[in-house]
Amino acid sequence: MTEVPITRYRRHRFPAEIIAHAVWLYYRFPLSLRDVEDLLAERGIDVSFQTVSEWAAKFGLKFAYQFRRRSRGSFTDKWHLDEMVVSIKGKKYWLWRAVDANGYILDALLQSHRNRKAALRLVRKLLKSQGAVPRVMVTDKLRSYSAAKAEFIPSVEHRSHKGLNNRAENSHLPVRRRERRMMRFKSPRQCQRFVSAHSQIANLFHLHRKHLTAADYRQLRAHAVTTWREVTLSIEA
Repeated sequence: MTEVPITRYRRHRFPAEIIAHAVWLYYRFPLSLRDVEDLLAERGIDVSFQTVSEWAAKFGLKFAYQFRRRSRGSFTDKWHLDEMVVSIKGKKYWLWRAVDANGYILDALLQSHRNRKAALRLVRKLLKSQGAVPRVMVTDKLRSYSAAKAEFIPSVEHRSHKGLNNRAENSHLPVRRRERRMMRFKSPRQCQRFVSAHSQIANLFHLHRKHLTAADYRQLRAHAVTTWREVTLSIEA
């Protein structure tokens, strides 16, 4: 009987399957690095939480980039934009986020200001990453959004009302949970790196379960897991 060859990343002692599984646990669920270490230990895999941290930092963005490429052009043309405050070492930052009408995260950008310049940067980044112009842009009452719209997409319909933007506000909740679990972000770089990877991995497993039958949900979940394995085990690292 022929044995299946073990996939390995270059210069890494553990097989790619173990590394990918550790990264999946960390970004898919609200777990700390030590939680992931314990879960792997229960499976007989002796890895320190520092190693898990290095894997998450190195491979999280690599995986996210591939998922972003695969999903390009598959989002709706209605964008919801919002921002939330993040405290890092006593300094206030703003995490700007855009989601589509189905709750899929288009992009997330940490910035030190909540003004016109920051809104311009977000919209510019969105247009570049999505390669398309939205039909509708939904925001709260922050005037910076109107300035960014007038600068880049003046013909797009703009709905500015706090009550219409629950979709974007709800998308902040998973990051809030992780922020508490991580006992706050340690630096702006760590925060940006985490949300960039987390958003794309969350999109892959965002299956709208309450609108599906059990059979349909299992089928979509299996497809998401298959996609995860295809990407993580084929990547060059």
